[in-house]
Amino acid sequence: QSIGCDDYLGSDKVIDKCGICGGDNTACKVVSGVFKHTLTNLGYHKIVEIPEGATKINITEMSKSNNYLALRSRSGRSIINGNWAIDRPGRYEGGGTMFTYKRPNEISSTAGESFLADGPTNEVLDVYMIHQQPNPGIHYEYIIPGENVISPQLLAHRRPGEPLNGQLGMPESTAQDDEDFHRETDSLTGQSAGTFPVIQPGRFPSHQPENQVPAVQPPRQNREHNWKQIGKTECTTTCGKGSQYPVFHCVNRITHEEVSESYCDSSTKPIPEEEACNLFPCPAFWDIGEWSECSKTCGLGMQHRQILCRQMYANRTLTVQQYRCHHLEKPETTSTCQLKICSEWQIRTEWTSCSVPCGVGQRTRDVKCVSNLGDVVDDEECNMKLRPNDIENCDMGPCAKSWFLTEWSDRCSAECGDGVRTRSVVCMTNHVSSLPLEGCGNNRPSETTPCNNGPCAGRVEWFAGGWTQCSTECGSGTQQREVICVRKTEGNFDVLNPYECSYLEKPPSQQSCYLKPCGSKWFHTEWSTCSKSCEGGFRVREVRCLSDDMTASTQCDPQLKPEEKEPCNTQDCIPEIDENCKDKYYNCNVVVQARLCVYTYYKTACCASCTRVANRQSGFLGRR
Repeated sequence: QSIGCDDYLGSDKVIDKCGICGGDNTACKVVSGVFKHTLTNLGYHKIVEIPEGATKINITEMSKSNNYLALRSRSGRSIINGNWAIDRPGRYEGGGTMFTYKRPNEISSTAGESFLADGPTNEVLDVYMIHQQPNPGIHYEYIIPGENVISPQLLAHRRPGEPLNGQLGMPESTAQDDEDFHRETDSLTGQSAGTFPVIQPGRFPSHQPENQVPAVQPPRQNREHNWKQIGKTECTTTCGKGSQYPVFHCVNRITHEEVSESYCDSSTKPIPEEEACNLFPCPAFWDIGEWSECSKTCGLGMQHRQILCRQMYANRTLTVQQYRCHHLEKPETTSTCQLKICSEWQIRTEWTSCSVPCGVGQRTRDVKCVSNLGDVVDDEECNMKLRPNDIENCDMGPCAKSWFLTEWSDRCSAECGDGVRTRSVVCMTNHVSSLPLEGCGNNRPSETTPCNNGPCAGRVEWFAGGWTQCSTECGSGTQQREVICVRKTEGNFDVLNPYECSYLEKPPSQQSCYLKPCGSKWFHTEWSTCSKSCEGGFRVREVRCLSDDMTASTQCDPQLKPEEKEPCNTQDCIPEIDENCKDKYYNCNVVVQARLCVYTYYKTACCASCTRVANRQSGFLGRR
């Protein structure tokens, strides 16, 4: 004997297509049809609307194509293949039920895509086709409650959502396909209406309900007690697809009262089969990873951890989009960390004096890397970016100004007679010499000096001689020529006083000239005062390389650089004798031997002797 849908062994009640145990197929309405409309535009095209409360939903492409099915809720939320993104085949929750999306990928398969769901839906859903090539036809079918609704069970005459394989057994297309591309059949009486049957022979394979228990033969037909399913075990999970098992008790067939299991044949007790339960997804949660190592071995660093939004379903934890966890506060992904205190920079000394008495120089100080124990360690253990400067520029103010001169030019401005030689004179600030210089002042050195290359011959009238060579070998200079008043007499010229030609316009005797650029030249100041008046001192001058525009240059020939320092006053010093410094006692040598010169009385009484000793001890006489 088999167990009926009322859970009694030997019962002949079955579930009708509306899911009603012992029903007569009048409590529901089967809606089915084929979408055969010819489409021209690429993109999303609505196929059919699935109403709220629909069950046994089957949307199947009649043959394989490059088109895709898509599903969206009436509220606008994409469930499958929305926003031009193709989802993988699998299970997707939407409209209060779970849809199975199938897309056969075998090369030899001719089956198209399908959406399958048990239902019931809790909102209106829209099915679309993403059109890319001619439509092969989309078969759709679902069941909705009729007027006399009895709460349906989930079992049906066919496995819920079984896809339709290959070409559906449909009538030949007619010219009315464009008008009636949706064909629907209502089954309120158990008989198909119209020319398109809801279920044709061979369209769907017969299938035994999933929770049906194999038939067993009881020892006799008139047993008073039988096994009855009185409930199910508690679901193993509260969400995300758990499992539960039916519970069978021995009951009286007439009174339905539970009795001891000994009244029933234990060999006929059905074996509980696992059933899925609580299929709705569990709430998403933040999966928090472990902190990474600190980015710094000492001092303040950073550490990171991975935060994923995950959701549990079917005993599997899946990573989902982060918006599903928006109801939860997201944990921090970064944090500061400190393993130990780093070594730090310590300034050990104050700044030194500036390296120059005037102008711009440098000063230094001692900076060390010190550990947290106070020991000096390698600089690498401190943060080099935070190292204090141990050297910096210092400006001691402008130095004395001095005249910088070039050497006299080699050429005289006149080829004959009186002429001049020239030199360049520049007043600049000294930033090098540590000895005082005289400064620029008003005593500007002369830029010209007389020269004479011998007498010249004269002419009558204003006679202008040829221009001399330029006064400089390069750069800007002057040219001279002789202009005299002469009188021409039979091939001879007599020189006259200039006033004799005053009524005539006198030609210029001097003009500027410019040869090739000089480039850089050495300039120097005057020599400073000697550092000592005797026994050999030294004097200095500053030498600079300047370009044509009198700016600092590095293009001068080092071998031609004038000396910057030379000895001076090398003669011996003559000690100065103070007539008032005399020994007042004859035995001052005893005072010296007794080292009494440190006392004022003896230093005065034996002035000459004490002074000689002091000069010997200091190592020189007559230092000035």
